[in-house]
Amino acid sequence: MADELPAEVDVVLLGTGLPESIIAAACSRIGQRVLHLDSKNYYGGNWASFTFSGLQTWITDCQKENVSTEDPGIDKENILENEEALLLNKRDKTVQNIEVYTYSRNEDSENVQEVGSLCVNPELLTTESMESDALSATSSQNVDNAEQPHVTAESQDECSASASQEELGDGDRAPGDVNEVDAGPGNQAESRRNVTYSDIVREGRRFNIDLVSKFLYSRGLLIDLLIKSNVSRYTEFKNVTRILTYHHDKIEQVPCSRADVFSSKQLSMIEKRTLMKFLTFCADYEQHPEEYQDHKECTFSEFLQYKRLSPSLQHFVLCSIAMVSRSSSTTDGLKATQHFLRCLGRYGNTPFLFHMYGLGEIPQCFCRMSAVFGGIYCLHHSLRGLLVDAQSSECKAVVDSKGKRIRCRYVVIEDGYLPENVCAQLCYRQISRAILITDRSILTSDTDQEISVLTVSPDDERRSAVHLTELCASTNTCVKNTYLVHLTCASSKVTAREDLEPVVKKLFTLDSEEDRGAELEKPQALWVLYFNMRDSSVIERQSYTGLPSNVFVCSGPDTGFGYDVAVQQAENIFHQMFPNEEFCPPAPNPEDIIYDGEAAQPEPEGPNLSDAAEGPQTE
Repeated sequence: MADELPAEVDVVLLGTGLPESIIAAACSRIGQRVLHLDSKNYYGGNWASFTFSGLQTWITDCQKENVSTEDPGIDKENILENEEALLLNKRDKTVQNIEVYTYSRNEDSENVQEVGSLCVNPELLTTESMESDALSATSSQNVDNAEQPHVTAESQDECSASASQEELGDGDRAPGDVNEVDAGPGNQAESRRNVTYSDIVREGRRFNIDLVSKFLYSRGLLIDLLIKSNVSRYTEFKNVTRILTYHHDKIEQVPCSRADVFSSKQLSMIEKRTLMKFLTFCADYEQHPEEYQDHKECTFSEFLQYKRLSPSLQHFVLCSIAMVSRSSSTTDGLKATQHFLRCLGRYGNTPFLFHMYGLGEIPQCFCRMSAVFGGIYCLHHSLRGLLVDAQSSECKAVVDSKGKRIRCRYVVIEDGYLPENVCAQLCYRQISRAILITDRSILTSDTDQEISVLTVSPDDERRSAVHLTELCASTNTCVKNTYLVHLTCASSKVTAREDLEPVVKKLFTLDSEEDRGAELEKPQALWVLYFNMRDSSVIERQSYTGLPSNVFVCSGPDTGFGYDVAVQQAENIFHQMFPNEEFCPPAPNPEDIIYDGEAAQPEPEGPNLSDAAEGPQTE
């Protein structure tokens, strides 16, 4: 394979995480020759999604203490005069403290074999989920073999559902058709059965488990980029249906829209009017500086008290609307609340979308775009090092894992590959993660199609809030009668388990044999994974020691709820390399491509992407 790689390219990228994949697509789109490598045998890096069995392999790989001690280095014949070799890291140390716990219901889970994606356990899966098996099988796990499905972003906007489909592609299926059946409480009781760990292993290929947990703000940078670049044709989304909060030791649904506020039974009439008045102010707070200028130095929590919001309203706004800490400034809190409000109603009754088949599909979408425009991809293939000119301090070439020298103009590298001497002075933050497979939702409802977001405030103000997302089977991330739950927070303890286990115990039953009463009230956790992941998003480029001037570093996932940090990072790096080029210009639709010998056809009249990008339009 190494002999087939080109001897010279414009841009070499190492790592297929989201920022690197966006950069690869942007560079290929403007005609740059792109070589995109990854030492792993899957796309996405720390942004990837796995089947259940694939996640077991990932856990095993991460727990290996050492790789081969043999370091082939770089052959002298590849190093020219006045060049120095900068060897790269062979061992990924960005994930640590992995702990796995299985809570099986007194059944023998040994020697259980995983079935193929089209083999279905009739006791576990309903006819509905059997029909969706074919859809799950089309979810691309490999860019090279992937089809290019259209996106159908679920839109429940009252004004225009069709306008939303124009924004994010014309899918053959209507939004929300996947696995959606009206199911009342009685229907759920009839179809539900106890799910065991053996069932999870057996149907493991039907899971798509994300290493990171994020949602797309409907007016965030990633949605704008998907629409602008036409990468949205490869994607499919569902609307997040519920925003929850943990208040007074119980889970409650947070009213977001005007209709939700005035139909809420949690709030008094005075609280409803107070909340609507405050949210109306936040929607265009810049136009009323007199109301907050004197409080810029105060915390947002203090400002909410000044605005005479009740303790319950303060909790809702802080934890579930602005999603900021009590120590955040008034300006930051107002900006976050305004962003939340501006995202409401574009695609539904919450500001968030979730990617079908897991978030690991998003980096692959940009890799597809890069491949369409000539980008070369090679997994399980890395770089031994960089060859740096001693005089100019620029990287002139790279040497791949097979010893081949490849000339290049720029190198983009995921920070986990950097050698220790380059990162010696850095102090990384850590993210604490927990992934659970449970048997039912944390808040029961009349349907089993809920996709929920929950924020749990810390007991200690020195610690950060825990963000929880709960995914149902209709997202094609888990099987029927199970839920996939993600917990995320900035690390404050040594291990992720120390950070997150108290919250897990609050919301879930871990051992059904211990407390049968609690099991009736709380969902049963069938399987739990804890781990820490490095957060290098705040590290400035100049902080790396001895980095060549034309080598750029991409960070892994950050603790934020959305994707703005990754998209902004990708755009900044692209403009540093190509300051006069447009970032991710729209790709032509297949029907608009004119081949040699064909006459140009007039463009059809009608709405275009730039019009649709402004959101649903009324007639």
